[in-house]
Order: sequence, then C-alpha cells, then structure tokens
Amino acid sequence: MRSFWYFCIGGVIGFLVDYGVLLLLVAGFAQDRFSARIVSFLCAATATWIFNRTYTFRGHARHSLFGEWARYLLAMSGGFGCNYAAYTAMVLTFDLDKQWLGIAVAAGSVAGLGVNYLASRYWIYRKTHPAVAPSPAASGEQ
Repeated sequence: MRSFWYFCIGGVIGFLVDYGVLLLLVAGFAQDRFSARIVSFLCAATATWIFNRTYTFRGHARHSLFGEWARYLLAMSGGFGCNYAAYTAMVLTFDLDKQWLGIAVAAGSVAGLGVNYLASRYWIYRKTHPAVAPSPAASGEQ
C-alpha cells in the first residue's frame, strides 16, 4: 500500500508538470490544446518516472537508465490512452480553454492512475526473487 501512496504523490508532481507545460504551450506559444497535451504528458511522465524510480520503487530497477525510461514511457502509454480520452472528452464537452484546462488534465490523470500504477508495479518495477539453491536432500547430497 505504501508504494501506491508514493505513486499518488508522484502523480501530483506529474499533474503539476503536465498542467504547467500545457499552459505554457497553449497560452504562451499558442499551440492547440491537443498536440500541446502530448508534449506536456511526455514531460509529466518523465517527471513521474524520476520520482517513482527514486522513491516509490527504489531498489527495483533492472534495466539501464535509458532502458528503464523507455519501458516506463511504453508502460504509461496504456494509461495515457485513458488519460487522453478523458482529457479530450472534457475539453470538447465543456469547451475548456487555457486556465480551465487543469480540470481536464486532472480528469485525465485520475482516469489513467490505475493502469499506470499496475504497469509500473508489475512490469517495470516488479520484484525479482533470488534463485533459491536446492536443498542438499533434494539434490541427493548428504
């Protein structure tokens, strides 16, 4: 249960990065709300990866830094599908723009939470069990 709560803390950090980058791109650089969201999500996923590998799943890394990051982004793509669908539905249904996009980002974050946690816990950072040596009785040794 501890890892889930830490994952949620990482999610709050990810939300802040996601919304901050989205707002910067939409309000500051006049990008559309949908393509800007893809960029902001990638930034948020990278931020949550850094937090989760450092705190949530510390000590469970089994791949190189780049390999772990790439697997994490791949694992988050399932959650991103849920996330982006909820975001798009909110934006189109309520015609959310600029500062109100945070509501849609939050809805997307909640929609993808479970998928992302399960992918992280059971694929990226699953615990490996050390090989157990056979007992002397099982191998015929005395």
